[in-house]
Amino acid sequence: MSKKFKKPDMLILPDSNEKIEKFINYIMLDGKKLVARKIFNMAMAEIEKNGHPNPIVVWEKALENAAPSVMVKSKRIWWAVYQIPLEVPGNKKVFHASKWVLNAARSKKGTPMYIKLADELLAAYSGQGAAVKKKEEVHKMADANKAFAYMARYVK
Repeated sequence: MSKKFKKPDMLILPDSNEKIEKFINYIMLDGKKLVARKIFNMAMAEIEKNGHPNPIVVWEKALENAAPSVMVKSKRIWWAVYQIPLEVPGNKKVFHASKWVLNAARSKKGTPMYIKLADELLAAYSGQGAAVKKKEEVHKMADANKAFAYMARYVK
């Protein structure tokens, strides 16, 4: 009988948690985790400088505002391709919200990454910004295709 793979434990610093470390991993490019950690810490300092006493709460609320609850998935049934709306599991919500916030921050030009990230997190915190707009587009697409919701049993 084959052995079950055990996922190695993630290194978590004392002033951090698993969700923050996951977000730092999403920021990271080319394996440069110290640079990603520095960008995250500087973005939190920038948020604190903008008048929010607890930047981690701002970050969590921003991810919550940008997280989708429903997404569409393409499924080919015979000759037709249907966009089937499906609920998003919890870990995928965090993934999509993080990626949308980071892509919106990376698409801006002319300022350092930590300032762009702080601006996008503040925009998502207030319910605006490109990441929240992307979430609304995904929800509209799912709402437009809710007639195909009964086909969800074919998607897995």
